[in-house]
Amino acid sequence: MTSIRKVQVTFDCAEPVRVGRFWCEVLGYVAPEPPEGFASWDDVERSRSGGGSWFAAADPSGVGPRLYFQRVPEGKVVKNRVHLDVRVGTGLVGEERVAVLEAECARLVALGATRLRLLVADEENESCLLMQDVEGNEFCLD
Repeated sequence: MTSIRKVQVTFDCAEPVRVGRFWCEVLGYVAPEPPEGFASWDDVERSRSGGGSWFAAADPSGVGPRLYFQRVPEGKVVKNRVHLDVRVGTGLVGEERVAVLEAECARLVALGATRLRLLVADEENESCLLMQDVEGNEFCLD
């Protein structure tokens, strides 16, 4: 019998604390305590030479995967090969679904996300909204 393994989703980024805080707000995740020697994550960010190279976020219920954000020197160049689908419209269809997607989109744009486009429902899929996080990583509101 194969056992189920927990996974961690890792983001390569320029500003791990900023990107991690964004995703905490999107998903309702929580941040760990700041690294030893720092009173807050703001202190970590201010001392970029000594810290701020990583950030982690966890589902407070323990169900969802841990998210890990690590600083890398290179910027994003092409479309993500893997992305998150944030499930806000599950079970909804038509105009009701689009209204929920648009409302969540407005909340996330206020946090620094970018709205790319609405992909309207077809014969196989319900509508979803394609977006980017604060560093341009694609994700969908689904």
